[in-house]
Amino acid sequence: MERCKKDENLDLFVHYMGYWVASVKLIFIFLLLVILITGTQTTKIFAVVAMILSIATYFWKLHPIIKQLDHKNKISPKGYSKTLGLMITGFLIMFSLALIIYLVF
Repeated sequence: MERCKKDENLDLFVHYMGYWVASVKLIFIFLLLVILITGTQTTKIFAVVAMILSIATYFWKLHPIIKQLDHKNKISPKGYSKTLGLMITGFLIMFSLALIIYLVF
């Protein structure tokens, strides 16, 4: 982060990427809300499956990187990669249980 703060262009790019990621998340949240309010039952089931698959991709590329950064003491607070991994696992469990409960009952 120190190198980033010293290089104005890099600092701007990091902020841009952070805001871009946040905007993409908002798009998904709003689309999910529209599907939940106006979608058919079939659309809602496929939306939950899509959420499960898209959230699970975190463990494919992003989690190994944040674990490395955590191990090298490049993120704060220490151990954040574990907390984030548990939180994302919680979302996966929540969506999976919702799908199972819907399909079984």
